[in-house]
Amino acid sequence: MQNKPSIKIDFQSCDAIKQILPRAPIISSHSIGWQAIFLEYHRQPEHDTPEYNFPHNTISIGLGYQAKEFKVNKQIYKNFVSGNIGIIPAYYDIKTQAYGNAEFILLTVESDKLASTIHESVDVDKLEIKPQVYGFDPLIYQIGLELKKELETTGVDSRLYAESMATALAVHLIKRYSTQTQNIKQYTDGLPNYKLREVIAYINEHLDENLSLAELAVIAQMSPHYFASLFKQSIGFAPHQYITKCRVEKAKQLLQNQELTILEVCQQVGFQSPSHFARVFRKYTTTTPKLYRGAL
Repeated sequence: MQNKPSIKIDFQSCDAIKQILPRAPIISSHSIGWQAIFLEYHRQPEHDTPEYNFPHNTISIGLGYQAKEFKVNKQIYKNFVSGNIGIIPAYYDIKTQAYGNAEFILLTVESDKLASTIHESVDVDKLEIKPQVYGFDPLIYQIGLELKKELETTGVDSRLYAESMATALAVHLIKRYSTQTQNIKQYTDGLPNYKLREVIAYINEHLDENLSLAELAVIAQMSPHYFASLFKQSIGFAPHQYITKCRVEKAKQLLQNQELTILEVCQQVGFQSPSHFARVFRKYTTTTPKLYRGAL
């Protein structure tokens, strides 16, 4: 009797995980336009999956387990606890059995993202990620929690933050889990002044758009990783933090125009969610857009 072929689980399809797990994810990033990274948050009952694989590098982050035993590639792993990190390289066949409830995050990083993130100094042909079924990695754990929180609280306005975190995660995977040592250069002098001026001008001219780290990196003519690193060295803020500050400052100016509705101000500074706009504005000004306008 021939073995059944491994099922490919492609996170670009929002229903793909239903092929192997009893329940759909509680939340996922499929509907909000994240690029190169996908997140699903699960609470699954007891289950026994068929053999499956992911076409991209995938990370499992354990948040809570009643399950005590998992079977992966015919090897049994026991005593899983909160914080366990599993790293599954692209097309790595696995099969899992969970004897009890399991709460976890699945993060998928597209293979092309690893290559494009720091292509200046990485040998793409030799780039391969090592599997890890049972282990701990505080940075990956924290990135997973932060992305889950951002997805829950920010939703459609979380793309730039997610892309920034995907870049950090890709760099970490390459540094720590690549099968061959990769020489990742370090730069410490910030962006050249003319490039910094070009990027800042572009940001201010396009605050109403859904800006991405990749398009800003293109303007600076470097990879997203180096751009984000050098930009922060230059001005003291990560790109997504700086853009948020610019949006709030522009919103304060626009609120002085009584002919604009608060929704119109929200849209003109690049927020797709009015509730998120209000939360961010209050974080930076300690008041709401409506009260701010009323006090003018």
